[in-house]
Amino acid sequence: MGIRGAAGEEGHGFDWEVTKRLVSYLNPYKRNIMFSFVGMFFLVASTVAGPPLIGYAVDQGIRKGNMSTVGIGVAAYLVIQGIGLLGFRVQINNMALAGQRVIQELRDELFRKIQYLSISFFSRYETGRLIARVISDVNVLREAITFAVVGTFRDLLVLIGILITMAFINLPLTGISLVVVVVLIMIANVWRVFARKAYIRVRETNAIVNAELSEAFTGVRVTEAFARESYNYQRFIDKINHDNREANVRAALVAGVFFPSIELVGGLATGAIIYAGGMLVLDERLSVFTLVTFVLYIEEFFFPVRMLAQRYNIFQAVMAAGDKIFTLLDTPIEVEDVENAGELPPIKGDVKFENVDFAYGSGELVLKNINLDVSAGSTVALVGHTGAGKSTIVRLVMRFYDLTGGSLTIDGHDIRQVSQESLRSQMGVVLQENHLFSGTVLDNIRYGRLDATEEDVIEAARTVGAHGFISRLEDGYHTEVREGGSLLSSGQRQLLAFARALLADPRILILDEATSSIDTQTEKIIQTGLARLLKGRTSFVIAHRLSTITSADLIVVMDHGEIIEQGTHEELLAQGGSYRDLYTMAYARPLEGVVAERATNPVAASD
Repeated sequence: MGIRGAAGEEGHGFDWEVTKRLVSYLNPYKRNIMFSFVGMFFLVASTVAGPPLIGYAVDQGIRKGNMSTVGIGVAAYLVIQGIGLLGFRVQINNMALAGQRVIQELRDELFRKIQYLSISFFSRYETGRLIARVISDVNVLREAITFAVVGTFRDLLVLIGILITMAFINLPLTGISLVVVVVLIMIANVWRVFARKAYIRVRETNAIVNAELSEAFTGVRVTEAFARESYNYQRFIDKINHDNREANVRAALVAGVFFPSIELVGGLATGAIIYAGGMLVLDERLSVFTLVTFVLYIEEFFFPVRMLAQRYNIFQAVMAAGDKIFTLLDTPIEVEDVENAGELPPIKGDVKFENVDFAYGSGELVLKNINLDVSAGSTVALVGHTGAGKSTIVRLVMRFYDLTGGSLTIDGHDIRQVSQESLRSQMGVVLQENHLFSGTVLDNIRYGRLDATEEDVIEAARTVGAHGFISRLEDGYHTEVREGGSLLSSGQRQLLAFARALLADPRILILDEATSSIDTQTEKIIQTGLARLLKGRTSFVIAHRLSTITSADLIVVMDHGEIIEQGTHEELLAQGGSYRDLYTMAYARPLEGVVAERATNPVAASD
């Protein structure tokens, strides 16, 4: 996939580099972390101090019939527990605040990074996986920061505190209790191996579901056009969602074995302590206080051991998620401004290619020795068969990719030496499939010029012939176009794209199959608008409808990445070369075919 972690969701052991980077995000919140640890210590103290208080109340109060002692013990226990709950609240509040701020910062960084990544990146990385990075993986880190980090220290301290207190009260019974701890740790160690595999599989299938949903929803029109609904649905339920369910069931079964095992061991240990301790109490070799305290401490063992086992898998997920997030953040931007890149001043639009070669990645050259001199304000039409290199030419003009060889200048400025923002802010583009963003018609036309007034927007729409249909919409220019412009036809979306380009007033305009989604009648309506749009601007036009480019100042014919002809429409027809063949193929041959059919088929002639 081009990025480590893009192709699969692999588990990771402890990764010190990932851990250091995650901890660095917490540096600004040291005060919150300090308060959280203070609260944690209060919670640990209340947990460890609780059982002896209950043991004392039972031994000195109930056994001896002194109810005032019972009352004092119960009151002290409630106070201690109240202090612990207050500490827990301080811990959670502070870590939640720090965690949410870290999550916001991470999401901000990821969004910014994705926005600035080169176009080539998005041809290798699935949209669904990008969404999983920003949403699911960041949420894993949120859970770890908010609950798991301090919680792990708390559980370890609880276990250590319990063992120290037990050893202080009665060393032989502590030895028996240590056996229980060892057994619990052994069970947890075996369980984590199976749990790790199960949870990794859950994450894998979740990512696959995300990718599938993103692709399915994006391509819903194609799906319906080819009547693939039933097939896609069956594939989703039989394979993708089925695998996800199986992975989650497997994880649930693994958890279902572990937690009852912990409870079983705890129950056996409690029974053993009660039996052995009871015999010692009857022989007056052990106090009721000690027995009750140890029984309660055995119960206290379960929770931290269970939580530590669970958090082991959380930290596994954190390592995997952190690795993917930081790998994405560290992805090199293939087209990047050079150090101290200058600002491209307001341009006239002279574009010059000199001995330009280009290859996508390490592949073979798709452009070879391109030499092209385009004067400011002229319209250049690029024609040729599919794959000839037309779209690559305009991508290089916009510096979506860097040249493999040669130079490309605008008004004498090498485009690699100026900032991309200053370059592209003076360009406009209308594609075959233009994206409309959620919002109103007004917002979408104003996308490239946010300071434009509503009157400016209406004037641009009038110029390209879009005002009529916009006025007939329910709320006119304030109509919500919905996601992707689903409210509008493809031709209407294209007209809005023309208006958007005109309003932005670019010095260089690129039309890449821009009229392919517009019917002939609509195309005639906007011819005047197109003339206005092209006037005074350097324009690169790619079109298979040769009728749309015959008036271009320069027609460039490409074949297999090379310029084989260039000139005006009349000059190229007179040459009798490839352009004439393309033009004849588009117009003369279909006409000859109709004449021939009518000559041989009277029925066709009468249609």
